[in-house]
Amino acid sequence: MNDSQSFTPQSSPVTDPNHPFFLAQDLESWQHLPYYEPNLKIDSWPGRHKIGKALRLKTPREVHNRWEAPSNRPDPVEFIKATHEGRQANLVPIRMGRMSASPFSFFRGTAGVMAWDLAHTPVSGIQVLIDGDAHLNNFGLSGTPQRTVVFDLDDFDEVTYGCWEWDLKRLAASINVAARESGLKKNDRCEAVMASVAGYQENAEHLESLRILQVWYLHHYPGEESTVFKPDAKIKEILEKAVKKALDNTNVSLLEDLACRSVEGKWQFIENPPLLIRTDEVTSQKIIGSLISYAETLAPERRYMFQRYRVVDVAHRVVGISSVGLRTYLVMLLGNDDSDPLFLQVKEGISPVFAPYGPSLPPTVTHQGQRVVFGQRVLQAATDVLLGWTSIDGRPFYVRQLKNLKGSIPLNSLKGSAFMTYARACGTLLARAHARSGDIAKIAGYCGTSPILPSAIANFAEAYGEQTEKDWDSLVKAIKEGHIPAEFGI
Repeated sequence: MNDSQSFTPQSSPVTDPNHPFFLAQDLESWQHLPYYEPNLKIDSWPGRHKIGKALRLKTPREVHNRWEAPSNRPDPVEFIKATHEGRQANLVPIRMGRMSASPFSFFRGTAGVMAWDLAHTPVSGIQVLIDGDAHLNNFGLSGTPQRTVVFDLDDFDEVTYGCWEWDLKRLAASINVAARESGLKKNDRCEAVMASVAGYQENAEHLESLRILQVWYLHHYPGEESTVFKPDAKIKEILEKAVKKALDNTNVSLLEDLACRSVEGKWQFIENPPLLIRTDEVTSQKIIGSLISYAETLAPERRYMFQRYRVVDVAHRVVGISSVGLRTYLVMLLGNDDSDPLFLQVKEGISPVFAPYGPSLPPTVTHQGQRVVFGQRVLQAATDVLLGWTSIDGRPFYVRQLKNLKGSIPLNSLKGSAFMTYARACGTLLARAHARSGDIAKIAGYCGTSPILPSAIANFAEAYGEQTEKDWDSLVKAIKEGHIPAEFGI
């Protein structure tokens, strides 16, 4: 069960014929074709820009400035409890402990709560493939097949079709909540959100007239200046340190961190219960067996590479905040010799939080692990060469390298102008991600270049930041009163 299924709105936005999803069908039908249509007519970008601008008549940009909880809004604590169904019950208290650590930790773990909320806010009706959980911590560093490090979205568990505003407002709210925890005053919080939204709309304007291949070839290198992003010296220093750390995140370094020699001299995972536990023989064999169907999802030429590796150990791992309780396994493989490791993460995929509120994916995407892979390959400029999917005991999983030159930007190091610059960078990058699947010319036409939209979404984010703190207080109270079990510091 995903975070939204237990709390379907009394008047479903999907069944209302006046809902923007239905009004936009003619505009966006080309996105959902599972096949190539050589005779499909698509207007040039100036014409599509005008269509997007005309959508302001139906949904003025100013209406994005509000957030007020609807009277039928689900109780957030009950909503969270409903998301525990299907998870590993012994790990749920760890999830609750992590979510209760701070309002931002709570925000990270409640994408489903915000999905319900965003489904009840105004939208233009323009659809894209959305990340579904585009908060600040889901942007980071990753390696390309050429072994360079790029800045991009790095979590795709909630990817699906939806309104571009949902991603942008999720990002904006996360900036506000993170800014609150950093002690920023209201004006500074609003300035940071406005910088992010301005980065989005300015990059949309830049991207709309580019050749299609240009958009798909674009990469964002950390610290690199562009027409819409000019990092200052402070953010460059922070990014350089993060890149250096990411370059050290290789399969070889993981072998030193996660594994040790057994009595027989074989490599095995170092256990750290309950966070990392080697699986029993039966479970291990199921996971190893699932790699056969996983290999079939790889590009044929990459199977030659993968078949040279042999599995030496399997473990269960607890990851993240919202993912705690879902089944996640690590697989250690060796290639040419004992110093040639490969670490794969096999993570359970469940229905995305926006699934009840948006259109379905193409009929060719039928598996939740496949959905994640499909979304990552569309939204991310350079994906892991070993990205694929499989099933274990009837449950869907996706597979990727555990560390592929991956790195994160420590939010607590972003002060003053560095935080503003990073917020802008995330908004800029989100526009590029949306441009790969959606009609960025229509989005640019709707957004415009004035501060109307940035100001409106900044007001929304401020109100939603207050809502997040209230919801977090409710969870903390429920834990203190014994209504929800929680384990802390794990």
